[in-house]
Amino acid sequence: MALEFGGGLNLALATPFAAAVVAPYLKRLMGHNVAWLLALMPAGIFVYLCQFIGTVATSGHGVHITPLEWLPQYGIQYSLFVDGLSLVFALLISGIGTLIILYSGGYMKGHADQGRFFSFMFLFMGSMIGVVLADNLMTLFIYWELTSITSFLLIGFNHKEERSRRAALQALIVTGGGGLALLAGLLMMYQAGGTMEMSELLTRGDVLRDNGHYGAMLLLILGGAFTKSAQFPFHYWLRNAMEAPTPVSAYLHSATMVKAGVYLLMRVHPVMGDTTLWMTILPIFGAITLIMGTWMSLRQTDLKLTLAYTTIASLGLLVMLVGTSNETAITGAVVYLFAHALFKGGFFMIVGTIDHEAGTRDVTRLGGLRNAMPVSFYAAVACALSMGGIWPFIGFIAKEEMYLGLLGTNLPALLLTLAAVLGNAMMFGAAFVVALKPFLGEEVHTPKHAHEGPVLLVAGPVTLASLGLLAMLFGDFVGAELLRPMANAVHGHHGHLQIGIGAVHVNFAFMLSLITIALGVGFYFRYEAIRSTRGVLIRTLGEGPDSFFDIFIAGLVRFSARTMRLLQSGNMEVYLAATFATIALALIVPMIVFDELPDWPQFPDLYIYEWSTLGLAVVGLYALIVAKTRLTAIVSLGIQGFAVALIFLLFGAPDLSFTQFMVETLAVVIIALIMNRLSLKEHDKRPPQQVMVDASLSILVGLGFCLLLMSVTQGAFDRHLSDFFTDYSRVIAHGRNIVNVIIVDFRGFDTLGEIAVVTITALCVHTLTLGTGRSGLKSKFFKNKSSGFDEATSGQKGAE
Repeated sequence: MALEFGGGLNLALATPFAAAVVAPYLKRLMGHNVAWLLALMPAGIFVYLCQFIGTVATSGHGVHITPLEWLPQYGIQYSLFVDGLSLVFALLISGIGTLIILYSGGYMKGHADQGRFFSFMFLFMGSMIGVVLADNLMTLFIYWELTSITSFLLIGFNHKEERSRRAALQALIVTGGGGLALLAGLLMMYQAGGTMEMSELLTRGDVLRDNGHYGAMLLLILGGAFTKSAQFPFHYWLRNAMEAPTPVSAYLHSATMVKAGVYLLMRVHPVMGDTTLWMTILPIFGAITLIMGTWMSLRQTDLKLTLAYTTIASLGLLVMLVGTSNETAITGAVVYLFAHALFKGGFFMIVGTIDHEAGTRDVTRLGGLRNAMPVSFYAAVACALSMGGIWPFIGFIAKEEMYLGLLGTNLPALLLTLAAVLGNAMMFGAAFVVALKPFLGEEVHTPKHAHEGPVLLVAGPVTLASLGLLAMLFGDFVGAELLRPMANAVHGHHGHLQIGIGAVHVNFAFMLSLITIALGVGFYFRYEAIRSTRGVLIRTLGEGPDSFFDIFIAGLVRFSARTMRLLQSGNMEVYLAATFATIALALIVPMIVFDELPDWPQFPDLYIYEWSTLGLAVVGLYALIVAKTRLTAIVSLGIQGFAVALIFLLFGAPDLSFTQFMVETLAVVIIALIMNRLSLKEHDKRPPQQVMVDASLSILVGLGFCLLLMSVTQGAFDRHLSDFFTDYSRVIAHGRNIVNVIIVDFRGFDTLGEIAVVTITALCVHTLTLGTGRSGLKSKFFKNKSSGFDEATSGQKGAE
């Protein structure tokens, strides 16, 4: 089975990325009609995925796609897995994606960057399909981050607008930060479960729940899920993401990015759910997000913001239901997720059509559009009926199932049931505000002469609104072939689900549905009053985190600037002192801490010429310390190098000695020439305190290297490498001089790199000294005070 589907699914997953490459070119060739051609791509993926429906439904387990080896030594491979959960998500992403591409063709018609927009949409689509089909944890993470990056491009599509840039950056920071937490959580899952494959983890029972690091693991996973699915207090980015064009909002809110966090929670539920921590954190934060989101939706005048807050609330409802770990509640969450994708995608497209054809989406400036836009009106009503949970739309079954799952006699169950009823009631009111307020009442003069949108704008919402009803008419297929396998994948065992026109049972859940509708009608008629209330607590919860984000970013920028000024002062002397201090600490401290200080060696008997060489080095050192000018210091420094070269010569290394003589001579000449371009006559003007600090650093660094070399020489000498070079220099490299062979052949690339470094350094030095006169650093290159270089070189002048 894996071999049968493997190649096709990999090809299907690669198709959106290929379409992203060709979309701009096709747009230039075909104009706005390109949407019909581009929509064939997601439609083809949808049709291809449909062949998995029967296999997944009848087998009771997923289809493993033949993996592609990536980094097998770390257990990382490109592997895909199709089960009831991933299949329904992939069908929604590709199916609704087809309608969104068509809608974009009408909505973005005439836009100069429509081709670029299509490219971003396909990248986003491919990333999201990859998230839900990925089996390997690292494959999942890579696609997860791709959704953050591509959503950044889409939200900031109108990049000339400051609000769009802010919203895009905010979404990237929030979801990207959550992605880092998710990465840590996935790695902990790998360590605890012993495999990188999610499908294998799902078969290992309580291995994650019984792990000692379960709490930390869960919090990290929730960090990724909560930020992506906009749970309180990370919900604010989703509201601000409304700066994106409406096709992006419709896709983002219905079937893609914001559902990724819910998908992740559903995916890991069989191995991480049903614990006290899980059933405490998820219901609490989900309930807060639900109530806050629905109340804030009733306070908006912008129709897109109203829908945005209801999406936040719906995500909170899904998280709350999954958090109960109750089979019936999870089944309700699955049905609601499916229904939500249909009615929310349709609603956003309808609002976009109103904005496109009437010139505004402010509900206070709209009214009486029913006659001008009849198709949009009836589609909006159908979406509202499903969103409100009215029979015979599929939203009705979702509400019944969730109430059945939440019912209980203990206090937590009562509180969650109350939150669900209150949240659904406000959701009902918000749904009909969007569906009725713009269309009913007296006709209002709008910025544009309102009329029905073209077929590309109305096809999508009509299709999705109709599917909310058709899902009930064909309930046997939808329930048995799609949603029941999906629910089984979430709660981990086979359950029961009945969907259809006749699936109405008069029970306590039905009574709660009637109460919800009654309250929802009341919220609808109290919409004007609610909008003008001063709900300080809910408003603070809804808008406060957004303000905190600005405060956090501003503080981060100030902290970064101060840290930069501290660490990058522009004073070369400070940089050198910090570098040498770090070297000294790295050399000496470990030896002291780990008690690895070398034994002091016995001083050997020396010949007169060896004493003379050491005396020469001491004389050079003294001359260097007491030197009054830089030229004297440079020459004295060369004496040290010549003394080392003599030591090499006396101990039988003439080639190394010759190299040392040449390098030391060239170094003295080059440094003298460079300093001659700057200033050789200035005296050392450092105060005594600074001289003491510099001298102490010099002594510590010298002592550190001395101790290191003593420690190395006192250890046992390993001849393996020496013997290798001795044995093979002649045989392999055809050279008798082992040192030259090592440098040129065995370490050829290393030597080439060193030469490149020296060359680049020489060029940099030449550039710095280019055109400088004998008067110092104030060359013609740096006379422009507006460049700020004077401040950066103040430390250098002080050192001189």
